[in-house]
Amino acid sequence: MDPIKVFNYIKSKNINFFTGIPDSLLKELNNVILSESLDKEHIITANEGSAIALATGYHLATNKIPLVYLQNSGTGNIINPLMSLASDKVYSIPMLIIIGWRGEPGIKDEPQHISQGECMIELIKSLKINYDILPNNIEECKNVIDKLVHSIKIQSKPNILLVKKNAFSKCNLKPDINNNYTIYRKKAIECILKYYKNDIILSTTGKSSRELLETVKEMDLQEDNIFLNVGAMGHVSMISLGVAMNTNKRVICLDGDGSIIMHMGNLTNIGNSKCSNLIHIVLNNGMHESVGIQPTLGFDINIPNIAENCGYVYTIRIKTLDELNMILEDISSQKLNGPALIEVMITNKVNYTHELSRPKNTPLERKQTFMDFIQNSK
Repeated sequence: MDPIKVFNYIKSKNINFFTGIPDSLLKELNNVILSESLDKEHIITANEGSAIALATGYHLATNKIPLVYLQNSGTGNIINPLMSLASDKVYSIPMLIIIGWRGEPGIKDEPQHISQGECMIELIKSLKINYDILPNNIEECKNVIDKLVHSIKIQSKPNILLVKKNAFSKCNLKPDINNNYTIYRKKAIECILKYYKNDIILSTTGKSSRELLETVKEMDLQEDNIFLNVGAMGHVSMISLGVAMNTNKRVICLDGDGSIIMHMGNLTNIGNSKCSNLIHIVLNNGMHESVGIQPTLGFDINIPNIAENCGYVYTIRIKTLDELNMILEDISSQKLNGPALIEVMITNKVNYTHELSRPKNTPLERKQTFMDFIQNSK
């Protein structure tokens, strides 16, 4: 379906406020929302639960129905505010929640989406929330939206609209996220591997992990020391802390701006852990690249300052590859007395045209080789 027609029909129902976390299945609709909404009409939040809270505040101030969008991997983040805040047994907040259905049974998908996709319908039913599935033609779509909006108004509670793969046609409206930074993320990863190829490396959700895996293969390096955090966006920093607290080996956490913002409270635990073997590297390109190139607030905040105030002993922002080489050489040769954070400002462009490869072995196989590496390197 044409996402512009769907967006305009939603707007015709007097739904004029949109918030959430971008999703690859919703990216065409997300791009329309981004392009066609004023700043106060559309907020990309730090995480999905925050979007439910923001939508609640919008309704309290306007008495209107907000729309929240997310990938179903973020369902866990919305359950608490949905059930303890927006539920009809608490504050009874009407809202339309559009969820991209990754891992739908019978549809090929990545391992991290399968279990979430399989239980999606039963999970919604267990929450006692009314739902429907978006049809694949515009007239049926309008009927479903009519039904859900009517239900939302009558019940004064959230309703869910599930969206399957390929529901929307391509749209020419694309976000324009230009920056003047010169470092390609893949080049930054090559530089990091030059210094830390034998250390424990954990990498965040999305293309960072896929670029890391491809770079390791190109440089003919071992993979046993690498943990790809293919799901659970925003949690790689705490996984890294859990590892670093229980090994003497140096631990490198490759994070992203969207990921670190999603669960920024993690910085308080890491900073106060005093883990001298943890180096937290944030590859900041100012966008949710893997799910449609939607902007984050990565360029609008000072991540090193935040980390410093959370207790990190060493923090710095890097803007050139020469700076990155110099800093990595410096800190790799010294003994820190606590965790370090290096923010690397990344260009919004990539320096390759091919489709990035995906891991050939299963997550369970990768887990075992990673654990074996840690045990053998203590």
